[in-house]
Amino acid sequence: MADSLNPSQSQTIPLAVEMRNVVKRFAGVVANDGVNFEVRVGEIHALVGENGAGKSTLMNLLFGLYTPDEGEILVNGAPVHFHGTRQAVEAGLGMVHQHFMLIPRFTVAENVILGNEGSGPLLDRAAAERRVAELGASYGLEVDPGTLVGDLPVGMQQRVEILRALYLGSRILIMDEPTALLTPQEIDDLYVILNRLKAAGGTIIFITHKLKEIAAISDRVTVIRRGKTIGTRITGETSADELAELMVGREVLLRVDRGSARPGDTVLLGTDLRCVGKHGRVTLDVARIELRQGEILGVCGIEGNGQTELVEVLSGLRPPASGSLVVGGKQVAGEGATAFRRAGISYIPEDRHGRGLVLDFPLWENVLLGNTERRGFTRNGRINGGMIRSLTRKLMSLFDVRAPSPAVPARTLSGGNQQKLIIARELQREPGIVLAIQPTRGLDVGAIEFVHRSLIETRDAGKAVLLLSFDLDEVLDLSDRIIVLFDGRIVGEFASADVSRSELGLLMGGRAINAVPAQAAD
Repeated sequence: MADSLNPSQSQTIPLAVEMRNVVKRFAGVVANDGVNFEVRVGEIHALVGENGAGKSTLMNLLFGLYTPDEGEILVNGAPVHFHGTRQAVEAGLGMVHQHFMLIPRFTVAENVILGNEGSGPLLDRAAAERRVAELGASYGLEVDPGTLVGDLPVGMQQRVEILRALYLGSRILIMDEPTALLTPQEIDDLYVILNRLKAAGGTIIFITHKLKEIAAISDRVTVIRRGKTIGTRITGETSADELAELMVGREVLLRVDRGSARPGDTVLLGTDLRCVGKHGRVTLDVARIELRQGEILGVCGIEGNGQTELVEVLSGLRPPASGSLVVGGKQVAGEGATAFRRAGISYIPEDRHGRGLVLDFPLWENVLLGNTERRGFTRNGRINGGMIRSLTRKLMSLFDVRAPSPAVPARTLSGGNQQKLIIARELQREPGIVLAIQPTRGLDVGAIEFVHRSLIETRDAGKAVLLLSFDLDEVLDLSDRIIVLFDGRIVGEFASADVSRSELGLLMGGRAINAVPAQAAD
């Protein structure tokens, strides 16, 4: 399945990257199985596939993090044999990882020039900040070079990663799931930046699971599945349905069919919940929030407007400075996360590495996390390893978690498979309340379809679901009710059928919805 350009057209554009019959194996698992991949100079090329299809492995081979077992790699027409990232950087490649490689306590300028500070004994900070500011201005990547990276929102941290790659002279930029943590506004800003880089002659490889992003930003798209190349398409000559089927190997339902909710009793009620951050600033001030049986409550807002505090309060990770939180008729505010789990709350965290998994533990021990008090998980005061391994194998099958066995460490899984393992663990508890925070971040279309269906089935079984997502389409598709957070407060509450994407966007930015022109409403 070649792309639709005729041979004479294709041959007029030089190749920035060519990977021929590339093979990479890990402990008996073939991650890349004879992959062929070509990227032309000056294009934005999307690389897509299921979780564990081998996308990140392929790009790690290109960037020198791994060495291929077989095959050939060419950069700008010349064969390369990288034995480390420095050689890749010297060849003009740069990589922006899904999990940023920045030092929070360093400034923007210090992170950008790290490893290339010059030969003098002292760093000329003023000169470094000036160089970084000039570079940022030339590409529309404005960010204060003197600011500590840890104080920046995620979107600005990503700009720092891109600036670092450009500072090192990268002309071929690999971006691994670059929008996974971004808000809709930050995604739009990223598109503008990438098109500027393209206009300046840069080449961008864009790894994503999101079909809308492929249409919005790429010139061509290559699909790989289970380590093999399926084919390449010109983006404007394909469709989301076709790409989804190529990625998964079957027809995928891209539209959510959730039916009507049957809301029941209130199972969680929070009133006058307040959190106080640095310097006494109120970061959360919610007068009332309730979760009801048999419905999905969607929460949307721009990052930094109280979502983190709300989730930490509702999961027991943070005691509120004041207020009441009643679950199942019992006051639980300030009782700690264990009490919340005993009350029937499951928590799918946004940060799968920091809060969802212990990466060096095997999969079955990660399934044990948070379940040690449940019947069957322990016997006579000892962990029931056989039962947990059996359960883990069952969950791996049900949730399509792709790994050789329950004994492999969690860190060996792709990000999407790690996410599916967490979701499997939390839903198998048959909780009364599910807090689903960015539950489909990093998942492919097939897995997203499965997670959406699982959340709707959880709702239809009479459970309460809180869904927090930066993907407004996901919030609108899945939610029965929607609340909008701005500056720590709920500034709007709607039935999902009664509000548009544009109206939600205005409220998220602190504006009134009556400011939407009639023709702009969705």
